[in-house]
Amino acid sequence: MAYGEHNYRVAVQWIGNRGTGTSGYRAYGRDHVIRAGTKPEISGSSDAAFLGDAARWSPEDLLLASVSACHKLWYLHLCADAGICVLDYVDNAEGTMVDRPDGGRFTSVVLRPRVVIRDGDDHTLAAELHHKAHAQCYVANSVNFPVRCEPTIEFSGA
Repeated sequence: MAYGEHNYRVAVQWIGNRGTGTSGYRAYGRDHVIRAGTKPEISGSSDAAFLGDAARWSPEDLLLASVSACHKLWYLHLCADAGICVLDYVDNAEGTMVDRPDGGRFTSVVLRPRVVIRDGDDHTLAAELHHKAHAQCYVANSVNFPVRCEPTIEFSGA
């Protein structure tokens, strides 16, 4: 593990100018492209509720995906260290955001990972490692709303 400071850079380019820029709230598109080095581009927009393109990733989608992916990566790491063999992992995460005239914010995220482990591995330990993964998750430690984890753990033969 590389302890210390890590820095990240992304470029977000707005591509929603329909010819008149931001001359009016409905006059411009919310579409943008997210780039980071040589990684594949991410097509972004605002949420459809805010005149965005529902086929593109919204900042809210990306925030929820970041919380979920960070937890998953820590969980897999901890399972590997503990001798728990994870064979499949799917998280159906949900986030709640409240929008108000004076601004909005996320109020909660619930992770619902469905984890399949090797037959004979320690089911109790596999469940406990979700708590440790949550404590280690960089993203969950950076947000100002509660993140709950409601895992389901199954054996591969089940």
